[in-house]
Amino acid sequence: MANEPRATLRSRNNDNNRSGGHTGGYGKHSSTDNHSNHREQTPAAVLDTNAIQLETPIASLFDTVADNTARVIANPVKREHNKSTQLRGFYDEILMWEQKTRNMNQEQFDELLPLIRMINAKVAYAKGRGLVDQNFFDLIRHCLHQVKSPATMRNCKLFLEAFMGFFKVYGK
Repeated sequence: MANEPRATLRSRNNDNNRSGGHTGGYGKHSSTDNHSNHREQTPAAVLDTNAIQLETPIASLFDTVADNTARVIANPVKREHNKSTQLRGFYDEILMWEQKTRNMNQEQFDELLPLIRMINAKVAYAKGRGLVDQNFFDLIRHCLHQVKSPATMRNCKLFLEAFMGFFKVYGK
């Protein structure tokens, strides 16, 4: 009789290992693993970038819009995404470019614009390594696409400064 339950447990493990599923506490994967995997596959909120207009900023751009953007980006699907140190590094680079281009004329600015937009490639690389999520990638891409002059570069920097302030409240 003592052998009968063992055979039942063994067949459960074998059935579960073949199907990849798990119904009890005897397989390789615990039920918490299944829940965390399910959680990682749950889609995160999608960032709406329509209100982020750097050419002619609306009154709420550096307040409500930055706040809402920070809330979305602070809640990624995976905990490894969007750490404040990682995001701060990208903000610091944008700050550096804004300071360099602040007093330039349009012709000088246009010469540096490809290097400024190269930040998109750096964010894409970070996304590929799992350090930032799609929402942050979309945010930077959207903002840098609008940078066309020292004035829009300044507005980009100011928006991301406000975003980082709010992110500090909501982020990890």
